[in-house]
Amino acid sequence: MSTDQPMRLGYLVPQFPGQTHIFFWREIAELEARGVDVHLLSTQPPPSGLIAHDWSKDAIARTTYLASKNPLALFNAAIRQSWSHFIKQIRRDGGAFAKDILICLPAATRLLKYARAHKLDHIHVHSCARAALIAAMARQMGGPTYSITLHGPMSDYGVGQALKWRDAAFATIITRKLEAEAHEELGDAIPKAIFIRPMGVDTDVLSRQTPYQPLKPDEPLRIFSCARLNIVKGHQDVMAAVQLLKSQGIAVQLEIAGEDDAGGGGYRLALQARIKELGLENEVTLLGAIDADAVKAKLLEAHLFVLASWHEPLGVAYMEAMSCGVPTIGTNAGGVTEMIESGETAILVEPKSPDILARTILELSQDPSELQRLSHTGRAHIVANYGAALGAETLIKGVEEAKL
Repeated sequence: MSTDQPMRLGYLVPQFPGQTHIFFWREIAELEARGVDVHLLSTQPPPSGLIAHDWSKDAIARTTYLASKNPLALFNAAIRQSWSHFIKQIRRDGGAFAKDILICLPAATRLLKYARAHKLDHIHVHSCARAALIAAMARQMGGPTYSITLHGPMSDYGVGQALKWRDAAFATIITRKLEAEAHEELGDAIPKAIFIRPMGVDTDVLSRQTPYQPLKPDEPLRIFSCARLNIVKGHQDVMAAVQLLKSQGIAVQLEIAGEDDAGGGGYRLALQARIKELGLENEVTLLGAIDADAVKAKLLEAHLFVLASWHEPLGVAYMEAMSCGVPTIGTNAGGVTEMIESGETAILVEPKSPDILARTILELSQDPSELQRLSHTGRAHIVANYGAALGAETLIKGVEEAKL
C-alpha cells in the first residue's frame, strides 16, 4: 500500500443497505473522513420493504453487487483456479460447505475482477457467512487480503468457519463473550490479530437540543422500541407488559420501528395478531422500517426506550437510545452486560419476563429523578465508549498492521 495515495478499501456487507445498516453507513463516513477511498460492495440488494433510509438510494448507487447475471461464465473462469485449499474444508464440513462454494464462486470471481480493476488494497467483510467466503475465495484466486467482523454467535453464520478465519488478515469481534466463543470454536484457525470493537453511533447527530423531560401526570407514557421484527427481539414481551400496565389503568403508547426479514410478510403478521389478541389496537403501533431521522425523532419524543431481546450480541439500538439521552430498559441477554451495568447507565431485566418488565417500566416512569439521572449517565457512557469513529480507527489500524 503506497504512502502517497489513500487506502483503497473494499467494504463488503451482505444485502446492503438493509434496515439495520445505519451503523455501516456511519462507519463508512468516518473512514472517508480519515482519507480512506471506500468501495462499497454487497452480495445483492435487500428486499424493497427493508430499504428505508434517506441515504439508501445514494448507497445503492455507490454499491457494486456481486451476484452475477451470467453466473455460468464466471463459474467457468473460476474452475480454472486451484481449489485444493477448499477441498480439504469440504471434506471436513461436507455437502453444506460444497453448496456454499458453488453459490459463492461467481461472486468471488467478480470480486476478484473488481479488486484488480480498482487496485483495492484490502477488503473488509462485515459478516462471517457467505460474504466472508466470497472474500476468502477471491484471496485464494490471487485477490487482496481481507478481514472479517463477527457480529453475533458463530452458529448464525454457517459452515466453513475455520477456512474463512484462518485466511483472514485480522478480525474484529464486537464483545469479549463472542471472542471467547470464537477461540473455543476455531482453535488455531483464529487470526493472530483480533480487535474487540463494537460498531458505534454518531453521538453528535444522536443528541438532544432540549433537555429530557420525564413523564408528566396528565400524559400517557410514551415507549419507543426499535429492532427488526423477529421473535428473538422480544417485541411480544413488551406488548404483554403494556397490556399489564393497561390493566392497572396506566395510559401507555408503544411504538415499534422495524420490519421483518420478509419485508412485511413474515413475523409482522404474528405481531399484528398478538396486538389484536391483547386488545392493544389503540396502544401499540408497528411503524415498519423507518429512516434514521425518523428513529431519532421518535427517540426524542419518548419517555422510555424498551427492547426486550431474548438474545442480543450487543445492541446498537440501545446505543442510539442512550446517545439521545433516553432512559433505557433492556435485557441481560448475550453481550449486553458488557455495555450496560444495570442501574448505572440503563436498567436490565431478565428476558421473557413481561411481568418483571411491566413492574420495572412502572417504577422507573414514576421516578423523575432517576429518569433524569439515567438520561445523563446513559449518554455520557455512549459518548465515551461507543462513538462510530472508534470502529473506523480500529479498521484502519488493522489494515495498516496487516500490510507491514
